[in-house]
Amino acid sequence: MPHDGCHTHVFTGQDPAFRRVLWIIILLNGGMFFFEFIAGAISGSLALQADSLDFAMDAATYGLSLAVIGMAAATRARAALMKAASLGLVAAWVLGAAVWRTLGGGVPEAITMGSIAIAAFAANLLSVLLLWKWRDGDANIRSVWLCSRNDAFGNLLVLAAAAGVFGTGTRWPDLAVAAVMSALFLQTSFLTARTALAELRGARSAAGVHGDHAGHAH
Repeated sequence: MPHDGCHTHVFTGQDPAFRRVLWIIILLNGGMFFFEFIAGAISGSLALQADSLDFAMDAATYGLSLAVIGMAAATRARAALMKAASLGLVAAWVLGAAVWRTLGGGVPEAITMGSIAIAAFAANLLSVLLLWKWRDGDANIRSVWLCSRNDAFGNLLVLAAAAGVFGTGTRWPDLAVAAVMSALFLQTSFLTARTALAELRGARSAAGVHGDHAGHAH
């Protein structure tokens, strides 16, 4: 596990190398959002559009991660809770859109879906490899790792959806994968929120202990 300073404890992001990597991943995710969203709209694929929104959320939340590095533990934990909430909202939108499209809609263009899914997988795999060294940090840092890991898996699902659409000539594989991606977003949201809440309780307890010590000192 990475260290901050000379003491072994949970990594909180205070490493210039980590900051540089995070900037690279923010720019990569931002670029992939525009690329994939346009491709999703052109191809008519909800799975691609869901994945593009995930890239957008990742770019925004990674920026938030970068902003709170070095701040108090409670602040970092609250930032992680904001990420968890945003992921929950994206999950709800994707699931709602999938349900709506079961009522009607055209068949997505499978070749475009597959091509973009491969490009998105490569981008997320690069992110995962760059972040591997720091995957066991606090809730704020770990959420970056979890999102990138799940996103790479989600890209493979989109690729499978493209194969399903190509093979069946229907929209159902696309909608099914969009629903699965929604579940993945919810899982990441839950894991991030659980860790963040535990860290927030720990920060409040530590603040209470310090307050008691200060009172006794007087």
